[in-house]
Amino acid sequence: MKNFNPADNIQDLQYFGEFGGVNPSISDSSTYTFLSAKTMFDTFEGNMEGCYLYSRHSSPSNLYLDKALAAMEGTQSANVSASGMGAITPTLLQLCGTGDHIVSSRTIYGGTYAFLKNFAPRLGITTAFVDITKLDVVENAITSNTKVLYCETVSNPLLEVADIEGLSKIAKRHNLTLVVDNTFSPLSVSPAKLGADIVIHSLTKYINGSSDTVGGVTCASTEFINSLKNVNSGASMLLGPTMDSIRSASVMKNLRTLHIRMKQHSHNAMYLAERFEKDGLITVYPGLESHPSHKIYKTMINPEYGFGGMMTLDVGTLAKANALMELMQSKNLGYLAVSLGFYKTLFSAPGTSTSSEIPMEEQIEMGLTDGLIRFSIGLDNDIERTYQMMKACMIELNILAS
Repeated sequence: MKNFNPADNIQDLQYFGEFGGVNPSISDSSTYTFLSAKTMFDTFEGNMEGCYLYSRHSSPSNLYLDKALAAMEGTQSANVSASGMGAITPTLLQLCGTGDHIVSSRTIYGGTYAFLKNFAPRLGITTAFVDITKLDVVENAITSNTKVLYCETVSNPLLEVADIEGLSKIAKRHNLTLVVDNTFSPLSVSPAKLGADIVIHSLTKYINGSSDTVGGVTCASTEFINSLKNVNSGASMLLGPTMDSIRSASVMKNLRTLHIRMKQHSHNAMYLAERFEKDGLITVYPGLESHPSHKIYKTMINPEYGFGGMMTLDVGTLAKANALMELMQSKNLGYLAVSLGFYKTLFSAPGTSTSSEIPMEEQIEMGLTDGLIRFSIGLDNDIERTYQMMKACMIELNILAS
């Protein structure tokens, strides 16, 4: 990844607004006028560059954001959508049809798991869920009908790390498409530069960063993005998960500070992970040498953006986890809430929230324990102060000794 800096690629994009504004103008229209009927026909057929027909097809605001996110991930093109699932599901449906098979990581976002496990089979698409960290297990799960390898760079919620280069080699060997959800690690990891064919994000999380917008994106080759948007056969076009232009413009503005935010998220998470591990808590964070994939993850990241802002602590039982989260919220340490990437720390017990779609027996098998708390560490200025306040809450609840 020499000479590839995703933040520089974003910074180097420069758009002028309609009247010379430093922000591009927002195209607050659902439909667009034409001076000739022939131009309308050509635009509908996809033959007119720079002309717009209807905002479900494309809009100037969405295309600005498409271009910025493609530059960030180092892909030819991108397509934004109304949610993270609005990016994931059309991408997989564009790649797979009746009789096809997917090999997926066993630890993925609960909504993705539910789609693959419960909904996709209704369309004749089946999935094998495997330990993505074991490349031999991944390869052994591939069948003659397999079309896609699917994983998250850092898995939700167990923070398992996918060896993207290793998975890419397997995908190429078997003529499969490697799809990587990079939501937990924007800027830190550039999956396309490691061999991923398609990179997906929930823009709702770190990229937007203010917990006020839902959105998603698929970053891929121009050929694949055009297939998604094809008026006759494109899954994104026909299912209609279109991002609103005003929301797109909002994400575009927040994207410009992503590099600053990711550095602080990573710094704070590393600080807390090191301290709590030293205190004797079961702490999982890819930046810790104790993490099973620390060495390989260290070779994958863009070092200046660190190991990310996600951390888990296991406090023993669900009752302790709930009590601790409620106490931390009452002390203004963050919010007992799902999602991630906010300026304040967010925490939840994933087994009863974001991963609740996964059956209990499967949660146990993958190591998702009752006492596990998933933290999205915020942008706190004085992280030592935060640590002391969190530790005081744990001492009060007898999770840590005084």
